[in-house]
Amino acid sequence: MSVLGIVVVALVIAVGLVGIVVPILPGGILVIGAIGVWAFVVNTTVSWIVFGVAAALFAASQVIKYTWPVKRMRAADVRTSVLVVGGIAGVVGFFVIPVIGLLIGFVLGVFAAEMSIRGDATRAWASTWHALKGVALSVGVELTGALLATVAWVVGVVLTL
Repeated sequence: MSVLGIVVVALVIAVGLVGIVVPILPGGILVIGAIGVWAFVVNTTVSWIVFGVAAALFAASQVIKYTWPVKRMRAADVRTSVLVVGGIAGVVGFFVIPVIGLLIGFVLGVFAAEMSIRGDATRAWASTWHALKGVALSVGVELTGALLATVAWVVGVVLTL
């Protein structure tokens, strides 16, 4: 692969990493997709092994991303229905206030749902805080997986030069 091709793949990976933190694009999919395109174009044993390692890291992070935060939120008595309301409010907020509206809508949605269930602002805020920590943990796990996949790709690029 040419230097220009490697730079383009690196840029797509960078956009994917940003997309994980600022949920506008499917960040993890962009990262693993760019590494897959690189492996396809380079088409060596090393490139396919690197892609396999990157894909395994990405898959593991996706499993952990959905299991670990959910377990912690259940322990904190945050209901799934509350998270669904928060997610819907976050999507609406995203369109009302681009980018930051997602976070604002999620927080307000979770808080409103918890208030309707619990009727106590202190307990509703505690549940909202646990939900926010769960989302942050989820983003952190996905970002870690994507960064590890990126490191595997960089090693692969160096080995195939």
